[in-house]
Amino acid sequence: MGFLDIGSISSSERTLKDTYDCLILGGGPGGLTAGIYASRGGLSTLVLEKGMEGGTLNFTPLIENYPPFPEIVGMELAQKWTEHAEQMGVAILREGIVEASLTGETLAVKTDQGRTVFGKTIIISTGSSYRQLGLASERRFAGKGVSYCALCDGALFKNKKIAVVGGGNSAIDEALYLSQIADSVTIIHRRDQLRAEKALAEKALRNPKIRFYWDTVLTDIEGARSVESLVMENVKTKTRKREPFDGVFIYVGLEPRSACFKGALEMTEDGFIITDPDTLETSIDRVFAVGDVRKKEIRQIITAAADGAIAASFIIKKYFL
Repeated sequence: MGFLDIGSISSSERTLKDTYDCLILGGGPGGLTAGIYASRGGLSTLVLEKGMEGGTLNFTPLIENYPPFPEIVGMELAQKWTEHAEQMGVAILREGIVEASLTGETLAVKTDQGRTVFGKTIIISTGSSYRQLGLASERRFAGKGVSYCALCDGALFKNKKIAVVGGGNSAIDEALYLSQIADSVTIIHRRDQLRAEKALAEKALRNPKIRFYWDTVLTDIEGARSVESLVMENVKTKTRKREPFDGVFIYVGLEPRSACFKGALEMTEDGFIITDPDTLETSIDRVFAVGDVRKKEIRQIITAAADGAIAASFIIKKYFL
């Protein structure tokens, strides 16, 4: 097959090859780190990223838990990461993925611009998104009192009154963490009992800083420039109430961006890609998954970066030495 049409790729992007040693799908922390390690290891490397390089880093106002930066704006960290990858020779193509062919000697993906790109190995780093409630006000106050990550943003609510929406393990884990920071934590749950594991639920029920609104859903978020109050509705009585809050953390699940790999790769019921715990190789040889799209316990910037380094290093060792 001939060289691919490079179309309108910007001057900052390197000329596309016919086939890359390592094709990386997604340019977040895991993907960019994988690119750096693969390129340093002598592999021709291409990152496909439809949005902004750095992924959700670009929407994080302040990061305080990524060494060695005590404080860094998410967009700044994303820019540094991207510059580092490009300096190492990583090519970046700003197109999304619509189809993937993960069989045969050469793997291939089709982009949303109709381009087909080939790779001898593939690293999937498409990430996941927090499932949202679907409220217009939820989107309006994102980063202004609405959060989906207690570890990321909890410190911003020291001695504040906050709410947590959800009743599963993630919601209760985060509520317990936030109870060490906030003045009070209110768990808003649509059922009359928690879905979390018994030991975890009992821990929350015993915590004097945590209270519960059972059979309740969040219907609106109000405020001028940031969250000031929440409107809630009891699902049984249909009664509504408005109460002042400084912030709300929403934990109603994660949605992995893995749709175009369904049926090809082994996944959990909710779509997270299952990998070998040591090598991060998927159920198909030469196809790896890193970061938030794979089944794992901790989803943080630093663990995504570690995943990228592990996968790229193993690819070099197994397939190119």
